[in-house]
Amino acid sequence: MKLLRLLLLVFAAIGISCAGAQETPQPTGAAATTKTPDPSATLAYIHDAWAMLTRSMTECHSLVDIKVMAHPILYMPAEVPVPPEVAALSEKCNVKVVALPRRIEKLGDVRPEELPAEGLLYLPYPYVVPGGRFNEMYGWDSYFILLGLEADHHEALAKGMVDNFFFEIEHYGAVLNANRTYYLTRSQPPFLTAMIRAVYENPASFAATPAGRMEAHAWLAHAYTLAEKDYSTWTRPEHRAGTTGLARYFDYGTGPVPEMADDSTYYPDVIRWLEAHPHAVSGGEAGAPYLVKGTEHPDDTEAARLKQTSCDVKMSVVCMRAYADGYRLSKDFYLGDRAMRESGFDPSFRFGPFDGSTHHYAPVCLNSLLYRYERDLEHIALLLGKGTEAARWGKKAQMRNATIHRYLWKPQQGVFADFDFEKHKSSDYAYISSLYPLWAGVASREEAKKVVAQLNLFERPGGLSMSNTDSGMQWDEPFGWAPTNWVGVSGLQTAGFRDDAKRLAAKWDATVDQGFANDGTIREKYNVVSGNANVQVSAGYKTNVIGFGWTNAVYLKMREIMAAGNESKAAD
Repeated sequence: MKLLRLLLLVFAAIGISCAGAQETPQPTGAAATTKTPDPSATLAYIHDAWAMLTRSMTECHSLVDIKVMAHPILYMPAEVPVPPEVAALSEKCNVKVVALPRRIEKLGDVRPEELPAEGLLYLPYPYVVPGGRFNEMYGWDSYFILLGLEADHHEALAKGMVDNFFFEIEHYGAVLNANRTYYLTRSQPPFLTAMIRAVYENPASFAATPAGRMEAHAWLAHAYTLAEKDYSTWTRPEHRAGTTGLARYFDYGTGPVPEMADDSTYYPDVIRWLEAHPHAVSGGEAGAPYLVKGTEHPDDTEAARLKQTSCDVKMSVVCMRAYADGYRLSKDFYLGDRAMRESGFDPSFRFGPFDGSTHHYAPVCLNSLLYRYERDLEHIALLLGKGTEAARWGKKAQMRNATIHRYLWKPQQGVFADFDFEKHKSSDYAYISSLYPLWAGVASREEAKKVVAQLNLFERPGGLSMSNTDSGMQWDEPFGWAPTNWVGVSGLQTAGFRDDAKRLAAKWDATVDQGFANDGTIREKYNVVSGNANVQVSAGYKTNVIGFGWTNAVYLKMREIMAAGNESKAAD
């Protein structure tokens, strides 16, 4: 049985579908609950999975990218000499090792289209990937993965992943969506300081000796400098949410994203849905302003027009394929589509159909994370004896707190909601991000009580749903994901709502256990209404990838919440 489990993990790790594992429909109805969950089996799978999901620049399977189907290329920063073990990859793995054209100071300094082909960006330390088609180190996935690694006593691997982010900030401009060249134009939800604190505050991260304490202090000082640089990503003009003083998600690229080359139906699916729902987006013709007229094979004149109104069909194969029924997607839709991918929630209908207007909103999640980032930097500055800088970070956090409450808090409804700064109005779309201010410490005790009173908006038999809107998208109802379930549960625990946290933790882990009992794998997302891995997405991403890094991690952390709840009751 263990051998079979290891083989399944290997297939998941290198992104190969084992007998169609990623595409096989999950059991539905009564068949989905016929097998008895065994938490010990789930735990055994998780303990085995870390090794299978770990990557290193010296291993050939780490260089594979099934999303673009291109010959492997490994890119080195222009200013970093090629290590001998990396140079050896040319012969060992039949991979090209290429230097980036120039030094990168910030996102967008080097555009993916400038490079001869897509490729992997070098990182010096081993890291854990999510699984399936995601064979690189991701920005926000890694926070949750790190929590799992520490819970499972892999402290050195956890610290190495944070050190890899330091390398990204120094040499690629910021924490990246992931270490691929097509991600050089965007980041992901900013959890870096939370990762730094998780490593620094874990006694097992550094030796319990005078030398170890000196090493920890030096590491924290280095971390502080680089976190400050990464923070500047979110204060650039392009990331400002109008005049609100808040931030928005934004990608410095244009047109459709290259990593969708392995899913040629996604953008045409979007077009067909918009055609079928002409009133879903305000404007004149069907789908406006998300759609523009266009042909399947444009001539030079039309190609020049589409470059201004849609995307560059001559430069992008994905753009050329993004066609259906006489329509193409607008330039502004692609800006929203890219911003949506920086948010990590790709896609929902939270910011319009398929999140095509993401860049027009100041979102609760991002600004809560930045508040926590500012408070963390204040705390780290104090630890380093930088009182003046700590006060500066404290003032920034206070200002963000005030603007969050001005634009994002809806006291009558008892929820935090996104703000459309283009239309100057608050969103009515109920979304799980309303719980982020509890995790970040933005919500007061009274506000937290109001948010908890609205838990029925998201609580389902199998955990927390993303929303209460069944759009058919993977980041909406009835689907639940490990990261948002953890932020929600951890936020409730931190805010003092321990019984709610324990109840929801038990629901989530029971869902993962049921899914594992049914098909012997752990998935990237779950159906929290049915309480299993029965995920049927009507449009957009239709697979449910196996692996899976953050689900493995959050399962372990939820067990800690339940154990803490039991200890608390025993003490009472």
